[in-house]
Amino acid sequence: MSRLDPLIVGRVIGDVLDPFTRSVDLRVVYNNREVTNACALKPSQIVMQPRVQIGGDDLRNFYTLIMVDPDAPSPSNPNLREYLHWLVTDIPATTDTSYGTEVVCYESPTPSMGIHRFVFVLFRQLGRETVYAPGWRQNFNTRDFAELYNLGSPVASVYFNCHRESGTGGRRA
Repeated sequence: MSRLDPLIVGRVIGDVLDPFTRSVDLRVVYNNREVTNACALKPSQIVMQPRVQIGGDDLRNFYTLIMVDPDAPSPSNPNLREYLHWLVTDIPATTDTSYGTEVVCYESPTPSMGIHRFVFVLFRQLGRETVYAPGWRQNFNTRDFAELYNLGSPVASVYFNCHRESGTGGRRA
């Protein structure tokens, strides 16, 4: 990884993940808008779960997709880090998340303070039905989860930034 890697610049490497080598294509699309590292999306653009396509060349491989917010409830005090927004397992290579098993349903991000990073992480599984849902969403730990299920290093990751939209009501925290 180069020092200009957006995952390093955006502190995804460090806060959420250890350095890894990307080896599988991961494409995340919200309403025809593809997620690129550090792009900005509004809460109104991410209400519905994205379409996530996975590459890979061996059709016998299955993948786990995790979506977390390492900045919950606020970037200055991320005491719920990491907040688990979505978990899909048993996704066959060369397909998308609709072919996998959603074990933690998608919860649309609604950041109330500051700019939050929302991180998608893809792991290759050792086999089918080998990964299970955690008991909670807050204080999820991607590294510990990967270790628990022998997922090894990630094979891909992408993240976007999001903050509260002005004029959406609600009080400031």
